[in-house]
Amino acid sequence: MRFFKNVSFLLIVLGFIFSTSLKAQGVLTFQDVMKFEDIGDIELSADGSWVAYEVWPDRGDGVVEVKSTDGRQTFTINLGASPKITPKGKWVAAERKVPLADQLKDSKDKPQPGLSVLSTADGGIVQFDSVKAFQFSEDGKWLAIHHLQSKEVEELKSENKKLGSELVLRELESGTEFSFPFVHEVAFDSLSNYLAYSVVDTTDEENGLFLFDLNTEETIPVDASASGYYTNLTWDYDQQKLAFTKASYDTSYVESDASLHVWNAENESLTTLFSEGDASDEFVLRSNNELTFTNDGNRLFFGLMDAEMAAINAQKEEENETPAVYDVNDIVEERGLDIWHGDDSRIKPHEKKSWESRKNHLYTAVYLLDKNEWVQLADHEMPDLRVAHNPDVVLGSSQEPYLKEMTWEGFFNDWYHVDLETGERKLIAEKLSEGAYLSPGGKFVVYYADKDWHLLDIGSGESRNLTGDLEVPFYDEDHDYPSRVPDYGLAGWIEDDRAVLIYDKYDVWRFETNGGEPKNITGGEGRENKRIFRIERMNKKWDEAFANNEELLLTSYHDLNKNFGFYSAHANRSGASRLLEEDKKFTFVEKAKDANAVLYKREAYDEFPNIWVANNWEFKQTEQLTILHDDLKEKWNWGSAELIDWRSVDGTFIQGIVIKPDNYDPEKRYPIMTYYYRFFTNRLHDFNEPKTNHRPVFAQYVSDGYVVFLPDIRFEIGRPGFAATKSLVPGIQKLIEMGIADEDKLGLHGHSWSGYQTAFMVTQTDIFDAAVSGAPVSNMTSAYSGIRWGSGLARQFQYEKTQSRIGETLVDAPLKYIENSPVFYADRIKTPMLIMHGDADGAVPWYQSIELYLAMRRYNKDVVFLQYHDEPHHPQKFPNKLDYAIRMKEYFDYYLKGVGQPDWILEGEAYSGE
Repeated sequence: MRFFKNVSFLLIVLGFIFSTSLKAQGVLTFQDVMKFEDIGDIELSADGSWVAYEVWPDRGDGVVEVKSTDGRQTFTINLGASPKITPKGKWVAAERKVPLADQLKDSKDKPQPGLSVLSTADGGIVQFDSVKAFQFSEDGKWLAIHHLQSKEVEELKSENKKLGSELVLRELESGTEFSFPFVHEVAFDSLSNYLAYSVVDTTDEENGLFLFDLNTEETIPVDASASGYYTNLTWDYDQQKLAFTKASYDTSYVESDASLHVWNAENESLTTLFSEGDASDEFVLRSNNELTFTNDGNRLFFGLMDAEMAAINAQKEEENETPAVYDVNDIVEERGLDIWHGDDSRIKPHEKKSWESRKNHLYTAVYLLDKNEWVQLADHEMPDLRVAHNPDVVLGSSQEPYLKEMTWEGFFNDWYHVDLETGERKLIAEKLSEGAYLSPGGKFVVYYADKDWHLLDIGSGESRNLTGDLEVPFYDEDHDYPSRVPDYGLAGWIEDDRAVLIYDKYDVWRFETNGGEPKNITGGEGRENKRIFRIERMNKKWDEAFANNEELLLTSYHDLNKNFGFYSAHANRSGASRLLEEDKKFTFVEKAKDANAVLYKREAYDEFPNIWVANNWEFKQTEQLTILHDDLKEKWNWGSAELIDWRSVDGTFIQGIVIKPDNYDPEKRYPIMTYYYRFFTNRLHDFNEPKTNHRPVFAQYVSDGYVVFLPDIRFEIGRPGFAATKSLVPGIQKLIEMGIADEDKLGLHGHSWSGYQTAFMVTQTDIFDAAVSGAPVSNMTSAYSGIRWGSGLARQFQYEKTQSRIGETLVDAPLKYIENSPVFYADRIKTPMLIMHGDADGAVPWYQSIELYLAMRRYNKDVVFLQYHDEPHHPQKFPNKLDYAIRMKEYFDYYLKGVGQPDWILEGEAYSGE
């Protein structure tokens, strides 16, 4: 029997949000959550001497902190965000946000974001107003500040969207500034000799491309033309070549096709590489482009657009004519119609959602600078290409043959290797669900298919299975979906294309490209001890190879104990050595580019993830750099997390996390708030950041006398709902047996996929006393042929191949869809349920919640449905997020703790015409 106190809804809300007396008792309030600060973007200077990082609350105003890595100096940039720091740490620039109070004002004249520049020599700050972008030169001596358009010019810009705005170039040591009007685009070169900038002015007569010589402080004109449009300013890596596109626009500001040019600093020459009309009838060069120099500067990749699509982009608006009143064609032109055809490669919603990306798709070509010729590499049959820096070959892919079956089966690609000089392509493999990977030297391709990794020798054309003869599986051992089993990923390549590194679940393997014996470079310690090793690349880019004998930094995660660490291994021999490991979670942040300093985070459920610094990546000397929230236990009853395990109904080993209050009394039984999805025990040492959103804040519930339970779920193909029930309910029973849980105060919360599980589970058991289900699928028969409106994709593949795990079509297995749908068992529900859904949800149609609500209502079940207006799958508007968090807590408090009698739970809320 439950006993309730007669407390009004208003008092409950005020009690949660504003009560200082509760806070004094160690309860985390909603106001505390809003004020809780987190560390955001982190920047480390190249010399490792300074760190800049954001500190912002969930709601409100924050700062950028600038701290020396020896911990001796700290400066603060108020309202700072997205910090950037010069290589030697002498200067820090940060975006200056608009205060929240000003953002919330209903005014047309709200302040614009600005820029703050701090000197670490003395902490002095220089402010700049109305800034849209900024960047340092590579040597850190110059700062380019691109201002927002002035209000006077903004009116003109409404006609010419390309119109530039003021650029200020500041020499940081002296404070000397140079101003350039109507700048459209800017780019520093890598050697800090030049700043390139293009101009689009109000008269269209002064348009051009210019260079500012950072050494002589003189301007060099590169090219100029009336109504010229210069974009995609791209420097090569170290040979001082600038590539760009040039177009023009007419009096309606419609662009022409573009040309491609390179300016060479060595002789200040300008060369046209590609002129208007050089492409075929099918493709054109446009200002919408991406230019990429290869590392050696000998090749320049660029993009071509489909000519018909480009024409649509450039189409002029026809002049309005007086329509004929009875002209059938004129009348029909105003129709609103989409024609869905059975042979369409994409269903109409996906066709419409993907229209912009398809219309602007770039088909990659390459200009061979040493041969003065260009080659088109991608086309309609093979639209996608990966840029590579070797001189011979790149990889291309196409999903075109599989677009129609994407609706029910998922995503696949054919992969090719493409000759850079001829454009000739050869098929690597068909219908791969995973990718293909080119070696840095361009000699080999490795790809995953049919549960094994394969190596293709491009020169000989021979392919061999790398992993087929090994007893260790290289496919996902925990895969429980009715789709192709994925791999664990590629770790990288060894220099000179001599070997490739590949992961199994636990270890890192080396496979020689010449056919030598495979080597487990972590010595099998991962699998033996259930420790998952992964290589941390530090500053190495993905396409950079490891040295043959390189010592590697490994991250580790213990699959049973759930703790993290850092290890080392060598690329050419077996064995892993422990560097740092505790019952904590460690996250690598960054290694200084030109120094040994390393930043990382350490955290636990009851330890905020502060920044730590190590003297090198072997972690021999470490020091905590930030001390944010080191008083958690003093201010709130934060609790602590521990691991438990049990057996599912069919005997499967399962683990879960139990979070208990700091003042936990083993003689007392507690209300339980269960939160879950799939695997959650990897969060044992995660700090649960307090945020106002659709997720419960664990510490808020724990500090208010709950125990929070985070169980793992093991699924079965064809029986996802039953499998979830079989996994979770024995875990609840284990809590009761352990004397932790009050069997009459059991709560269940889930959102999206776990919202579905929650809705289903209460049709199978009445063990729970209250349930909250956010954005659930309730009827798989109606959801199966629905649309994910956010992407435009059909939902069929989700049920046949992925998350929903049915594994068959609705026609072939209708009973499976019915058996796994909560709506068909609504009459069995005995648990009070709160349903939440945003009515602009693009992932799960909100009518799924309507179906569940109507079914429960029809059978007089205890149900409340919260419909948030114009909200997507996860509520985004802060008032709605806060409202839902409050109501969620009230709902559990009412049913599990006997606290309050909120009217909205007891009586609902009548529509008042607002």
